[in-house]
Amino acid sequence: MMYEMKPEYYTGIEKIDQEHERLFELAQETYELLNNDFLQDKTEQLVYLISELINYTKTHFSHEEAYLDSIHYAELEKHKTQHRKFEDTLLEFDLDSIEGDFDSQDKIVKGLLEFLVGWLVTHILKVDMLYVK
Repeated sequence: MMYEMKPEYYTGIEKIDQEHERLFELAQETYELLNNDFLQDKTEQLVYLISELINYTKTHFSHEEAYLDSIHYAELEKHKTQHRKFEDTLLEFDLDSIEGDFDSQDKIVKGLLEFLVGWLVTHILKVDMLYVK
């Protein structure tokens, strides 16, 4: 399984597309972590991935929101709300309770992957594409 940008995910706005590409790379890293049978304790990698996602999406969302503001996008507030919800969900992943609990770690990695990929694809195709039409 490969998580990567497909042709239909490109908005044609170079900076935004590059940032979306990075988010797909992080999804791919999450997938690889889930399927890494040699690494028993995934806590450290999980903490890295989630903090990387939190930091990177903050940057990406601020760029995207600034762009939408610059084109006077009518649905900007609604779009921002979706971004904040995404950030809130990332903060809800409970990493304190998983130290040494490998089953829970895998569940969290799986949950993170499903959330991330589901959100990325839906958000890019259904929400981001509205501002390039």
